[in-house]
Amino acid sequence: MISYITIGVKDMEQGLAFWTSLLEPLGASVFMNMDRIAFIGESADKPMLSVCTPYNEEAPHPGNGNMIALPAGSREKVDEMYARALELGATDDGPPGERMPGFYAGYFRDPDGNKAAFIQMG
Repeated sequence: MISYITIGVKDMEQGLAFWTSLLEPLGASVFMNMDRIAFIGESADKPMLSVCTPYNEEAPHPGNGNMIALPAGSREKVDEMYARALELGATDDGPPGERMPGFYAGYFRDPDGNKAAFIQMG
């Protein structure tokens, strides 16, 4: 259903380094890099995350209510990936924990303020 989601970054090199390093343990890598936009994922037939500098050359900004939820595979992996995000320069936006029965998540913001979470359902 989803091909890719794009988030804006101020510095393409820094943004790409953050997200590539963060998602590497989940099997993701840079799939395609076209200077101002790059796609990170496993393959073109699976959902990807892209980072870009905005086409209109204005400053990027995170949207209010927008968030990327990334499946981690287990509660332990949520904890691990959340900690990895913080080690790479993200800021805490809600530590890992059960939010409701069967939903475990850890929330963070990347260096550009984009909100994301590693989650485990079930």
